[in-house]
Amino acid sequence: MIVDNTTATPFLCRPIEHGADIVVHSATKYIGGHGTTVGGVIVDSGTFPWAEHANRFPLLNEPDVSYHGVSYTRDVGDAAFIARARVVPLRNMGAALSAQAAWNLLQGLETLSLRIERICANALAVAKHLENHPLVTWVHYAGLESHPDHALAQHYMQGHASGILSFGIEGGQAAGERFYDALALILRLVNIGDAKSCSSIPASTTQPSTERRRTKSGWRYAGYGASVDRH
Repeated sequence: MIVDNTTATPFLCRPIEHGADIVVHSATKYIGGHGTTVGGVIVDSGTFPWAEHANRFPLLNEPDVSYHGVSYTRDVGDAAFIARARVVPLRNMGAALSAQAAWNLLQGLETLSLRIERICANALAVAKHLENHPLVTWVHYAGLESHPDHALAQHYMQGHASGILSFGIEGGQAAGERFYDALALILRLVNIGDAKSCSSIPASTTQPSTERRRTKSGWRYAGYGASVDRH
């Protein structure tokens, strides 16, 4: 099982302790915390039995002729996946952090716990305010007791729900666009985990291609996503 833990971060959730085999993070987001650096993290628990599923994962089990016949499961055992993930993209695409990028991300990591605590508190305050606003028709934030997954968030994320929420506005697309155009303190852009609060309209940004896709994803023009920062 692979878990994208970008929004929860290691401070709120440690998926390997709950049975995940591999965890991935976009370090550009909360780990970096300032929107200045592109980077990512792959954490391999070393628990998945790749050799027992040789037909499904031939790249890890069959000899790699481009690396002198190495078989990752045979030669590096439990580290088969992460070894190949490290050496092959590095050779083929030059996938490696620069020294400056690594330093930036390490600087962000040092304050992760403090930032996430404040981000979660701010997001919950915003969600509660929106939930009680007469012109807001719905709010999705797992930190609210009204959310269907609230109990799961409490269990797996140490009682928090990170900094991302979504909500809908009374009046449809026209009212929503007026609201969005009036935003000042909250920036109008598609990003999360930055040093500023951001808002976007998923129906016209991340899910814009067809009405069918928007309907399937659950987004409509009156729905807004927000990433709340620590300030």
